[in-house]
Amino acid sequence: MAEKPQPVRVLYCSVCSLPAEYCEFGPDFAKCKPWLIQNAPDLYPDLIKEANAKEADKVADQLQSTGISSGGAAATPSGSTSASKEEEVKRLPGGKIKKKEKQEVVIEKVTRNKRKCITTVKGLDLFGVKLSDASKKLGKKFATGASVVKGPTEKEQIDVQGDIAYDIVDFITDTWPDVPETAIYFIEDGKKVPAT
Repeated sequence: MAEKPQPVRVLYCSVCSLPAEYCEFGPDFAKCKPWLIQNAPDLYPDLIKEANAKEADKVADQLQSTGISSGGAAATPSGSTSASKEEEVKRLPGGKIKKKEKQEVVIEKVTRNKRKCITTVKGLDLFGVKLSDASKKLGKKFATGASVVKGPTEKEQIDVQGDIAYDIVDFITDTWPDVPETAIYFIEDGKKVPAT
């Protein structure tokens, strides 16, 4: 007679609440690492090696701060871990390098149907401006329709009906003092031109 199958016991991470073997795909793997090293060392053996290397780096740093030389053997792991930390910060999951976005507001006038214009404002959110509030203020100021839409690069932007490109610069700098006039640009004939 066949044995009755037993239920599988799953170990869930107390940090991200995913099964422990899926923590690396969770929202913040760095926060899960200490818990995984303590509770599931067999799942991620590389984490234990990394923790041991960090511990060796701390000892080497303490020795150097007291003036004792630790030798060439301990100096090489510290260089490799600092390089791996830089890679963690700069690399995305696909291996692509994440570029830091410049804080700038780009204003572009788009003509449609030969007469009607839409002025798009991109980048206000980089200065901490809430786009929904900004679109309401722009709509009231210029007595026109304004809405928050997703642009072609999946970034949110504000579309304002009408040609208000040059009037909008003064309004932005007066309403939101965190946005300097030097950070505002126009797109004219496909080229980025400073607003000043």
